[in-house]
This record gives sequence, structure tokens and C-alpha cells, in this order.
Amino acid sequence: MKLSVADLRFTYADEPVLENVSFTLEKGKIMSVLGVNGAGKSTLLNIVAGVFPPERGGRVIIRDDDVTNLDEYRHAAYTGRVWQEPGVGTARNLTIEENLSLAALRGQPRGLREAVSKRRRETFKTALSVLGLGIENRLNAPVGTLSGGQRQALSLVMATISKPAILLLDEHMATLDPKTAQTVLDLTDMIVKRERMTTMMVTHNMEVALHYGNRLLMMHKGRIVVDIGEERKRSLTIHDLVTAFERAAGEQFKDDTILLSHPKG
Repeated sequence: MKLSVADLRFTYADEPVLENVSFTLEKGKIMSVLGVNGAGKSTLLNIVAGVFPPERGGRVIIRDDDVTNLDEYRHAAYTGRVWQEPGVGTARNLTIEENLSLAALRGQPRGLREAVSKRRRETFKTALSVLGLGIENRLNAPVGTLSGGQRQALSLVMATISKPAILLLDEHMATLDPKTAQTVLDLTDMIVKRERMTTMMVTHNMEVALHYGNRLLMMHKGRIVVDIGEERKRSLTIHDLVTAFERAAGEQFKDDTILLSHPKG
């Protein structure tokens, strides 16, 4: 579904974190949001997710619904999210199928119905089997027994199983080793394209931002300073992107960590 944000503004400790941030992301498109620490990208993601409202103004529209001031639990009917830490999006003491059951009921009345039915279990097996990790045969295993990469792959399935309008990826490969990060990126690409999910992916990695998705936003000091569409993005190098940033921001690019290579290492 389409996501629109208009004139988002947010302040923390009297310092502006977001200033007049606006964009529209069309249905089925994938947008990378790039920036150094403090650029405002995580705050932007948290506002779209409903973690907190844009206290100084602005609107968030998903589909045709104004969700700006909805409580976070009501936002859950619109968004799925994968966090940076594999442990954040999953409950380690619950089984794989129990975690998936909670995710499948996101945004729905829970009631007293059976959490894990035979039909639902088959749905879970089908969803997990495409990962190629074998965890579809371990539905009764506690999530805490999975590796970090397996838990992040499970988090992807959990975030998408209820078919949310918007998928939010919060630096979801940042804590993984390069090989595992590449696996998770490939799985992300497969699931997002298969489900045609409108997706925002926050990342520190320029190479990933350039090569993944249809659009790239680069943030600096709470503002969008670079906005590049798919056709232009395909022909850019990291040097081109750094140059575009420096021209737009009016200052030298200084954070070498954002120049990290693609997960393949």
C-alpha cells in the first residue's frame, strides 16, 4: 500500500531531530533510507511505526488512512517491522510456532480461540520452507535455540505473515556477520518481491542502499538531502553518492563506517 509522510517534525532535548520531512512511497516499492548516526532515520522509522507521534507536526498516511496519532498497538495492523537485534523481534522462550501465531494475529482481536491450529501450522511450515534453513521442521523448538541469522530470518516471516501494508526494516543486517547478512538480504529481497510489499529499509551501508530497492533517501541533520529514483540509482557509484551528499549538505562527508562494503564482504 502507499505510504505518505508530510512535513514531519520532531525535537528531542530542544534539538531538532526531524525537520519538514516529506515523501510518498508508492505501493510495492522499496526505499532505502541512508544516513549516519543522528541523521534522523531511526526517528523517522519510529514515527511511521507509531512508536511516538511527530510532536511538532506532520502526518503519516497509510493507504488512505491517517495513522499519525494512532497508538502503537493499532499501528500494528498497518506495519510489520524487523529490528536490528535478532532477539528484539522474537520471544526466545516461546516456540517457533508460538512466535508465528502471535505475529499472525497482529492487529486482530485475540479472544480465546486456539492459538496454534492444524491449518495455521501448515501455513507456518509453508512460509518457513521458502527460507531454505530447515526450521519448518522445528516448529516446537524454542526460538532461543536458533542462531542469530535464523532468528532474523524468522523475524522476516513474522513481520510479513499477516500481510501488513508497510514493512519496516530497521538496520536488520547490522549485527550479523557478512555471510549471514548476505543470506538475510537475499531472503528479504525474495519475500518482499514475492509479496509486493511497500518497504522502508534503514541502513548504514551505502553499497546496500545503492543496489537494493527502487529508491534511495539520504538524511542529514533531520532532513532529506538526497532523493534518488531507481533509474538514476542503478548507474551511481559510492563516489557519486558521496559527491551528491556533499553538494546537497554543503559539507564534507566524514563517516567512513557508512562506506562499508556489500554484505558479501
